[in-house]
Amino acid sequence: MTHTRSQSVPDNMQHTYAALVALLDPFCAQHLNDDYAQLSRELAAALARKRPSPLARGKPEIWACGIIYALGTVNFLFDASQTPHMRADALCAAFGVSQSSGANKGRLIRETFGMFQFDPNWCLPSLIDQNPMVWMLQVNGLMGRAPDAARSSGDRLSEGAHSIHPGRSPRGVKGAARIMVNATGRRLR
Repeated sequence: MTHTRSQSVPDNMQHTYAALVALLDPFCAQHLNDDYAQLSRELAAALARKRPSPLARGKPEIWACGIIYALGTVNFLFDASQTPHMRADALCAAFGVSQSSGANKGRLIRETFGMFQFDPNWCLPSLIDQNPMVWMLQVNGLMGRAPDAARSSGDRLSEGAHSIHPGRSPRGVKGAARIMVNATGRRLR
């Protein structure tokens, strides 16, 4: 099951969002894939919903480049061993912006949403099963793998409760965290 975020946009940002999608969709179709197209629309919508929206200022080409740059950083787009792959300078040139503008806007977007490499919230759906961060839990400041938490407690995790896949129920994550805490003898509220 693939998780999709809302693509709803406030009325006052509809025109800006449409301009971004008009740049992002053809770029993704030509150079990337449908996963990047979906995530880029979702990220553009999330930026449009921010109050005040940072999209209200600046050129759509720079924002579109920054969106792909941010998602590309999370998903290793600039790594030649990955598919799809694109160099950062080629990405920026395709949108007609300087590399420094594209990189700065990408950094701003990543900081705004707390994005990082392997971020399960912004990982390509086709790569989610290969993402090691999907299987990590943090409980009371301790990091651990969810499957190890179940094994160490002697409990068996129910289907869907063993990972923090975006879109999975919060109940599943709490269940996995509860098991980990029980294994250490501490109680989580």
